[in-house]
Amino acid sequence: MAQARALFQLGIDLDENPSASKTEEQDNTTLAAGEERKDFFIERDGERFAGTHLIVDLWGADRIDDLAYVEDTLRECVEAANATLLHIHLHHFTPNDGISGVAVLAESHISIHSWPESGYAALDIFMCGAARPHRAVEVLRERFTPSQVVVEEVRRGSGL
Repeated sequence: MAQARALFQLGIDLDENPSASKTEEQDNTTLAAGEERKDFFIERDGERFAGTHLIVDLWGADRIDDLAYVEDTLRECVEAANATLLHIHLHHFTPNDGISGVAVLAESHISIHSWPESGYAALDIFMCGAARPHRAVEVLRERFTPSQVVVEEVRRGSGL
């Protein structure tokens, strides 16, 4: 029971009764006669894959210790990427004021962990479907004004 309570706090509900979002998700996968499957896989450059995962390193970043500012930035990233926000959970560490957390999306997630004492933040942006994760990187550039941004792209679930 304690494990289920902890998972619920992270936005994972192990309840046997399906929630509205689970029901909606199931309804979206049910196909009517002649209807095209909507599995939200991406096809680009002749390759079919589950989603785009961006590994983002921000160096010389500002305001990565400001909890409200980080939350606002994540919300702006979600909006810019045309994604669907389900939940944001952030934790402020002491004594270094680092922040760790995640924006849970219908399309997957954006996570952040910051080291303000080093001006460094590590982010993962993983999105499937029609979401545009690279647009979130532009928001990070504008909001945190890093001196250097390093982005690696991984196509998750390629070969499907």
